Amino acid sequence: QVQLVESGGGSVQSGGSLKLSCAASGYTYSSYSLGWFRQAPGKEREGVSCITRSGDIINYSDSMKGRFTVSRDNAKNTLYLQMNTLKPEDTAMYYCAAVIAGYPCNQVLKSTAVGYWGQGTQVTVSS
Repeated sequence: QVQLVESGGGSVQSGGSLKLSCAASGYTYSSYSLGWFRQAPGKEREGVSCITRSGDIINYSDSMKGRFTVSRDNAKNTLYLQMNTLKPEDTAMYYCAAVIAGYPCNQVLKSTAVGYWGQGTQVTVSS
């Protein structure tokens, strides 16, 4: 059973930085893409960024481009999201997901059959 545990969230002021971590267990890293998603209050969950098993990075939003950087340490089975120059609109619950290789990473937004979710970590950015 794949388990994903996010950490690193918190409250910061606008312009600050946070680094999220997602510790994964119970899976073979070569069989999954790993990604970050977020859900703001009253909004649908959206993709932030994914890393495929081959190391390709997929960014889903221009609003986060250049500010958010995803990385993956296969030796530690850990996914990271470095978030810089945070804005109040980045306030959301951030989730880690492991998506079965062969599926588009954001397919997990439509079907839980293609992957697994963590419980999320809250990020709050104040102005």
